[in-house]
Amino acid sequence: MTQDQWTTVDRYFTELLAPTDDALAATLADSTAAGLPEIAVAPNQGKLLNLLVAMAGARSVLEIGTLGGYSTIWMARALPADGGRMVSLEYNPAHADVARANIARAGLDKIVEVRTGAALDSLPQLEAEGAGPFDFVFIDADKVNNPHYVEWALRLSRPGTVIVVDNVGRGGAVADAESTEPAITGTRAMFELISREPRLDATAFQTVGVKGYDGLLVARVVA
Repeated sequence: MTQDQWTTVDRYFTELLAPTDDALAATLADSTAAGLPEIAVAPNQGKLLNLLVAMAGARSVLEIGTLGGYSTIWMARALPADGGRMVSLEYNPAHADVARANIARAGLDKIVEVRTGAALDSLPQLEAEGAGPFDFVFIDADKVNNPHYVEWALRLSRPGTVIVVDNVGRGGAVADAESTEPAITGTRAMFELISREPRLDATAFQTVGVKGYDGLLVARVVA
């Protein structure tokens, strides 16, 4: 299989099952125009997040890594209209401004709050405010800190909370025990932490598609 084939199949799936709309298309277009890196989740992956939030019956979502708000919109749309809430953490202030505009255009600014700053500073603030527990957590930020993000996801969760971590395959490099690349060592440390953590039941799988070759981890808090 080639990248062209993966992309063609992804487009087929997306056209039938996860078609875009004006708000989503404008989110991607405005993010690109603002110079944000084109690393948002693929449309069918956005739809997967939407479905996972809905299937979990989530009323509260925590996202670590907002970028332009594309994945944020997909997840927020699955929240109930009567009291659903979402907090998304973004390190880059310029990215956060783009995301807030995109979220507002999608009509979700009343239930989504984008906080700016290092997530490892914002997460303790959320805990101090009593913001948790969250029903669903999506982690898609700097990979070096993935172990710390998972630890904080646990602290801000409850039994039944679903935790999803993106980009865990690293093009296959995650299996390289000799790698010294920070994103690889951070991701491997996260896997090792989860494998030892009795409060988490998890699996991970490799993915191919318009975003290339990578992987996704899905975990459930069991205690």
